[in-house]
Amino acid sequence: MTKVPFSRRNFVAAGGAVVATGVSGLLVPARAKGLTATRSMRGGSNNYRPGAPIVEKIGGGGFWMTGTVRRAGDGAPLAGQRIQIWAHTTEGHERDPQSHGATLTDADGVFRLEMPQIVPAFGQPHGHLAYDSGDFETVFLRPVMASAKDISLEAHFILQPA
Repeated sequence: MTKVPFSRRNFVAAGGAVVATGVSGLLVPARAKGLTATRSMRGGSNNYRPGAPIVEKIGGGGFWMTGTVRRAGDGAPLAGQRIQIWAHTTEGHERDPQSHGATLTDADGVFRLEMPQIVPAFGQPHGHLAYDSGDFETVFLRPVMASAKDISLEAHFILQPA
């Protein structure tokens, strides 16, 4: 084991590290350098409805759409960002207004919205998500589920300032 001699210089340096990193450095989230922005996916904007309302839940629920929103470059989580979600579900088609809703990211850039079970449309079970708040470039995603029996789907956004 390496011993670090106690000296005023080491004490001051350690104190500066505590101030800079927030106690021990363990409380500061890791930030990736050079993250590139997420590109819109082909078909992601199909049946998009600008201004879909922010909702607590879409329909009867039972399926979870989750993900994160981070800033391109440093990977910092983005709080308060609007994510619109829509899909073909057991309760409606992706073009139906009741199949659309939006949610906001929390302080850690995480979003989570419950909705009815996604079912295959055009042979694939998939969801649609859009970042469309305006502070960053608009991104449309169309992630495909591994199985129609899955009860959740994740999507992650890395956003470029507009």
